[in-house]
Amino acid sequence: MQSMRNKRRPIALVFILLFSQFIVHLVILLNIPVARQSLSFIYFTLFSGFLILKLLMLKELDGIEKILFSVGFGVTFIMIMGLFINEFCLLFGFMQPLSLMPLMVTLNSVIILLWATYIKNGEENFTYFRPRGLNPLIALFMIPFVLSIVGVTWVNAFGNNLILLVMLITISLLFVACFIYNKLTLWNIYPLVVFVIAISLLYHCSLVSNYVHTGDAHMEYFIFQRVKHNAYWSANYPWDVTYGRLNSMLSVTILPTIFSVLLNMDTTWVFKILYPFIFSFVPLGLYKIWQKNIGERIAFASAFFFMVTHVFYTEMLGLNRQMTGELFFVLLLLVVLNKSIHSFKKSLCFFVFSIALIASHYSLALIFFFFMLFSLISLHVLKRSSRSITVAMVLQFFVLMFTWYVYTSRSAIFESFISYGEYVLSQLSNFFDPASREPVVLIGLGLEAPPTVWNAIGRIFVYTTEVFIVVGFVGVLLKRVKIRFEQEYFVSGALSMVLLAALIIVPGLAGTLNMTRFYHILLFFLAPFCVVGAEVIGELIFKKRKAEFATTILLVAVLVPYFLFQSGFVYEMAGVQCWSVPLSKYRMDPSILMCTWAYVNGWKAYGAFWLRDHISVQVTNVYKDWSAHELVSYGMLRYAQYLSNMTKVSSGDVVYLSYLNIVEGMVVTQGGRAFNTTELSFTSDINLVYSNGGCQVYKVPDG
Repeated sequence: MQSMRNKRRPIALVFILLFSQFIVHLVILLNIPVARQSLSFIYFTLFSGFLILKLLMLKELDGIEKILFSVGFGVTFIMIMGLFINEFCLLFGFMQPLSLMPLMVTLNSVIILLWATYIKNGEENFTYFRPRGLNPLIALFMIPFVLSIVGVTWVNAFGNNLILLVMLITISLLFVACFIYNKLTLWNIYPLVVFVIAISLLYHCSLVSNYVHTGDAHMEYFIFQRVKHNAYWSANYPWDVTYGRLNSMLSVTILPTIFSVLLNMDTTWVFKILYPFIFSFVPLGLYKIWQKNIGERIAFASAFFFMVTHVFYTEMLGLNRQMTGELFFVLLLLVVLNKSIHSFKKSLCFFVFSIALIASHYSLALIFFFFMLFSLISLHVLKRSSRSITVAMVLQFFVLMFTWYVYTSRSAIFESFISYGEYVLSQLSNFFDPASREPVVLIGLGLEAPPTVWNAIGRIFVYTTEVFIVVGFVGVLLKRVKIRFEQEYFVSGALSMVLLAALIIVPGLAGTLNMTRFYHILLFFLAPFCVVGAEVIGELIFKKRKAEFATTILLVAVLVPYFLFQSGFVYEMAGVQCWSVPLSKYRMDPSILMCTWAYVNGWKAYGAFWLRDHISVQVTNVYKDWSAHELVSYGMLRYAQYLSNMTKVSSGDVVYLSYLNIVEGMVVTQGGRAFNTTELSFTSDINLVYSNGGCQVYKVPDG
């Protein structure tokens, strides 16, 4: 009977492959909405990643780790195969390698090859994992996700944020219930709750408009659009360092291009739907890392603290390359800290994810390298041997990083590293000047007055989490708690504390990346110390029998209000200034919405589209103000001249007035100074060539 099953198994697996390919090709051929996007993403990304995982026979991984590795391998597969297709086709004179036909033929061929190899060599059943103790009530834990999607749709349609406010309360209650009710650990529910909270928070911000907004997303979108339009990627970017750095990142060039082409997905929604989905696996990966050190319950609280810190679901949404890079950062940590993986498989996984991280985000790659290097040195100084971090791994990562960054985009990234170092050195003369630090640093140290009493209360909870982190680190260092971190992780935590201190003390250092982004990355190592710190305080104040209960109450009393302040819930309910776009867009200061958050509405987008289609933007002087970020993303304008009340235009120049200038009557200069649009006196002397009621385009007649 067993032999008959073994004989039938290859036939069944061949049938699965043929059926999968038939369905995917059918939905692509018929271009069936939703089905093409969802099934193609599952097949080309998740399915391919799962095949690679099975071929490596990583039996040492549990179910959640298999999902994480499958996602990582799948995204890496798309990037690396895209690079191979791009270079191979160009070598033979095919000038559009990233178009549908070469992508379909090559990716399908490789998947068939992987599948054939698996049928021949695979020894495991074709399953991810067998869930244990599942309960139908688990469906209730999906409520925040449903509220997030419905709520943000309601905000976009009617400007009503009530459903999103309910969602934030629901997330708070979900955390409290899961953290207090210990029996939920028997359902293995924590990973699902972490993922649901992550994706709910991300989508409630990313889907708040129909266009890309925030951070560097507009420049990333420009590079992405350029690659998709040309249907090939060039390693030698011909222009400047800023865009050259982005061009070297396959995470915002080849990866989104392939997603957009295969899925026939609008380029905007690739960034707004797929990238947050990929990013939502990062907290899940961190939970798995922490779970092995500190247990499920404390790991869950640590993941909650990491997710509800506002950078995770606000600022990160404007940094698509960093979202992708953080997935590989976490996967590398999982590989490095997992002592049960066979050495050869571990080396192979480390190599693959190293390439993916290096090609995804340069700053994260450099931070990971320095953590590896200084952890190795620290362990050597402490005379502690480590099989998790070796000299060979550090050297391998450095060689890969140096090679990629030197030989792509004319060494733009390498030049940036040098310029960042020179900038920090130039700022050392201002060591005793507090103004030389970023404003966020001063706020974090309590050196800047809060604008309202609500902000003051919110900062109290932020400072409390900071105290918890310090107390938790000291408690582990002095062995005041039973928790014992792996030596490699604890050394990385110690290095994070040192780097955090350096970011505060050394002027200019935080400005090389951004203090909030640095803190977000350091929470990869520091978040568990926040929870441990509450435990140390609970044990110091209360007797041992009551310490666990006291710690639970303390964490709930701190983390839930911390979340409600960070998300903007309290500020929205109190009616004070709130920086949450989905909650307070309807009453937000237009200059903050358009400039700080780089928000794009329909008027702005269509004005940029018109400019792109009717003006040769690359050879024309285009003037705009600081709020017109849409000209980079949707107008395909690399650089523009900035308006001021002293601007003088010449023959052939174009002036673009955005929504803020026309509707709000305000112009914001590059330095952040605002003045009235009526002060632009030259508009009466030049021709109005386009207007949609929300933006206008003027052109100076050719002389």
